[in-house]
Amino acid sequence: MKSQTYEEKLIHLLLARLERISVDSYWAHRASGVRGALIRSMEAYEAQENLDIQTLESLSKLGFKILERAAREKR
Repeated sequence: MKSQTYEEKLIHLLLARLERISVDSYWAHRASGVRGALIRSMEAYEAQENLDIQTLESLSKLGFKILERAAREKR
């Protein structure tokens, strides 16, 4: 079993945080979609399938934007 890279750990942390967005939040539905796409991308990456790294990076950036906006909404 290989050790996880920093990026992999960060994506797993992002996935956990996206899952915790309140269901009552406007951002919950979007977070769910991004989370699903990230999970599929990570599975492809871990299986070493043909994966576009830019897609994974774009999804990560979008996930962090959603987290930020959900946090602002909560204030």
